[in-house]
Amino acid sequence: MHIFDDVCNLINEKREILSIVTAEIGNAPFNLVIEDDVLFTKHLVAESKVEIQDKQILLGDLIVSFAYAQAWNPQPDWESLRSKKDEISERLSLLQIDTENESIHQFSNSLTHAIIEADVTAIKSITPKLAGLGIGLTPAGDDFLMGAMHATYIIHPAEVAKNISKEIADIAIPLTTSLSGAWIKSASEGEAGELWHEFFEALINDENIFLPMSKILSVGETSGSDALSGFFGVMNEYEVRRA
Repeated sequence: MHIFDDVCNLINEKREILSIVTAEIGNAPFNLVIEDDVLFTKHLVAESKVEIQDKQILLGDLIVSFAYAQAWNPQPDWESLRSKKDEISERLSLLQIDTENESIHQFSNSLTHAIIEADVTAIKSITPKLAGLGIGLTPAGDDFLMGAMHATYIIHPAEVAKNISKEIADIAIPLTTSLSGAWIKSASEGEAGELWHEFFEALINDENIFLPMSKILSVGETSGSDALSGFFGVMNEYEVRRA
């Protein structure tokens, strides 16, 4: 169990994650969003008892009901994004944004090139060098991989993107933390968090992207920045080769 003020991550013996989060955190592929403004650190410790019942979860002295929970679709509108990939890559290439993390730079360019070329052999060679690279529950290298996979689903046909992303996930997940592995698995299946959905909707509708980007950048100490670095790295390399 990982406990933060607005997030409680439950992990089972298969390393599967369920994140119980407040509304401020929002939807994500494995999030259960609760309406109450709960401070989890006030109620829980790592040894707190967890019991999953028919329509509720008992967390220490907290009762989390999901009897009336509404399902949320974690799949962005990849088809629309894919249909506008040239316009999107051109637009993103005009932005002067520095999200590069020096700790992953030595491997990141090689991965973006391999993704553009759909070079599975190179992807298999580079991914272990990025997976788990860095500190924290979601290391920088993993965040970069997640963002790169999001871009992969835009620039490549669906089946190609799925195959590339599965290769990345199969290698990366055993090399990193449970939480980071859950994010990588979700990204490999074409799933993304709510903040990325907002960013993608702005790209599809040709709206201002700076607010949704700033929300992503605010995630963690560098997690959002590293994920955007992976996304921009692939998209910018696609634009260079397309132009």
